Amino acid sequence: MDELKNKAKKLQLEILEKLSQLVTAGLGLVAALAWNTFIQDLFKKIFGTQSDLWAKFGYAVVVTVIVVVLTLQISRTVNRLKEEIKVENIEDKK
Repeated sequence: MDELKNKAKKLQLEILEKLSQLVTAGLGLVAALAWNTFIQDLFKKIFGTQSDLWAKFGYAVVVTVIVVVLTLQISRTVNRLKEEIKVENIEDKK
């Protein structure tokens, strides 16, 4: 009976984790679209509509660079935390 309760709790936790990921991704998309609109309007204001193609190219380059830098930074932070946890777990077992 305890094993069944344990499995139910694990399933509940897994469902909540996935739901949390979906909600976070959805809200992230909403925020990204809002920033996308703002940045596009900013580029239009700076470069004007006569150079719309170049403004879009510049926008794409800037956004790509920002995304790559942020992704690398987050990845490094996650890996560093994983290593710290791994070291703590090893020390706790001693």
